[in-house]
Amino acid sequence: MEEITRTLEKAVSMMDKVYEHTLVDFSKIKAGKANPNMLDGVKVDYYGSLVPITQVASINNMDARTLVIKPWDKNALKHIEEGIVKSYLDVVPQNDGEVIHINIPPLTEEKRTQIVKQVKHEAEKGRISMRGVRKDIKESLKRLQKDGASEDLIRDAEDDLQKKTDSFIKKIDDLLANKEKEIMEL
Repeated sequence: MEEITRTLEKAVSMMDKVYEHTLVDFSKIKAGKANPNMLDGVKVDYYGSLVPITQVASINNMDARTLVIKPWDKNALKHIEEGIVKSYLDVVPQNDGEVIHINIPPLTEEKRTQIVKQVKHEAEKGRISMRGVRKDIKESLKRLQKDGASEDLIRDAEDDLQKKTDSFIKKIDDLLANKEKEIMEL
C-alpha cells in the first residue's frame, strides 16, 4: 500500500512538471503583447561564452507593447542586440546607447491564426506528455501487482491515476483556452 501511494505521488510530481513546462512554453509564444519571458531562449555572446540574456541584463515592460533591456555592462549592448537578431523572434531591437527597446507590432489576423496553431501544438505536446506519464505509472502499478499488491488496490490506484491525469489535462486545456482568447483579442 505504501509503495502504491509513493507511485501515485511520483505521478503527480511528474505531471506537475509537465504542466509547468507547458506553461513556460506558452509564455515564450508572442501573443502581440510585450512579455519578458519571450526572451528566455535568447543567448548572448558575452566574453566568448553564450549565456542567457537574463544573466547580462534586466528585462522589463515599458508598456504593453515595448520591452526595455538594460545591460549591467554597457559593453554588452551590441552583443545583446546581436543575440536578439539571431534568435529569430522576428523583432527589431533599437539600441539607444543605454538600453535596448523592442517594440512588439500588433498582430495581423493571419499571424494570430498561426500563433493559435502553435499554441494548440504546444498544448497537444503537453497532453501527450501527461498520457506518457500515466502509461509509465500504470506499468509501475502492474509491476507492483506482480510483486504481490492487491488487485483491488491496484485498480483503485489506476482509477485515481486516471482522475489525476484528467485533472492535469483539463488544466492544460484551460491554459490553451485562455492563451487563445488572449491572442485573438484585438
